Amino acid sequence: MNKKTLNTLLVGAVAATALGASAAQAGPAEGNEKCYGVVKAGMNGCGAADGSHGCAGMATEDASGVEWVSVPKGLCEKLAHGSTTPVTAEDHGEEH
Repeated sequence: MNKKTLNTLLVGAVAATALGASAAQAGPAEGNEKCYGVVKAGMNGCGAADGSHGCAGMATEDASGVEWVSVPKGLCEKLAHGSTTPVTAEDHGEEH
């Protein structure tokens, strides 16, 4: 799968999540999974894994490892920087 196809799939998944999910939904719909590290700012699912906020649409940076979006199961691992578990700076050996 090429980068353009993956980006198209991600945009579709984000759009579906934004249109179909409510702010009260705590997790992904059946058949989907949380995908961390691939979210555009303001397009996240529910709260951040680090507890910095508890609402959808509050991500402040692109590709944060603690923000997630709901994607079809199996897609996350195919996306650049996608992870089914939160990714912190410490996981990458980075310092703040």
